[in-house]
Amino acid sequence: MGLDEAPHQGGQIEVRRSNRRRRTVSAYRDGDKTVVLIPAQMTRAEEKQWVDKMLARLAGQEKKRRPDDGELSRRARDLSARYFDSRAQPSSVRWVTNQQARWGSCTPVDGTIRISDRVRGMPEYVLDYVLLHELAHLLVPSHGPRFWELMSVYPKTERARGFLEGFASAGGGEAGDDAD
Repeated sequence: MGLDEAPHQGGQIEVRRSNRRRRTVSAYRDGDKTVVLIPAQMTRAEEKQWVDKMLARLAGQEKKRRPDDGELSRRARDLSARYFDSRAQPSSVRWVTNQQARWGSCTPVDGTIRISDRVRGMPEYVLDYVLLHELAHLLVPSHGPRFWELMSVYPKTERARGFLEGFASAGGGEAGDDAD
């Protein structure tokens, strides 16, 4: 297996050739590096075509998982309608880059919700949990029993909390048990 590394926009590309791999090509992100796995017998021209194709595919997948502020607001409204009978109505929902110890925050007085940029790219059920957590704070400001009763309507609450705890434990952040 050989390794080739070349710079690209957003980090390095590492191409790993495998004698066992016959036809399949795959790619994944590893921090700032993109790893592309290809068959060993592939020519340099084929390699370049596949690397370009896999970079485009990864970018498309990531764009789909990283909604902008408008999409984030629409998602919050949809979640409020689905789980809270549209009772939680934020005045704004936006991504922020200055939250390193929280997944999200809510100011019930003015109805603003801010979601940490670190949540971008996480699975949709995790983003939905963080949004629902902050939406619930528009109805119940504290983390008391009424708050958790509201959150119990989301079927993936425990799974999402486990994901966030694991992410934080793996060095992805300092946030604790709660979204905020």
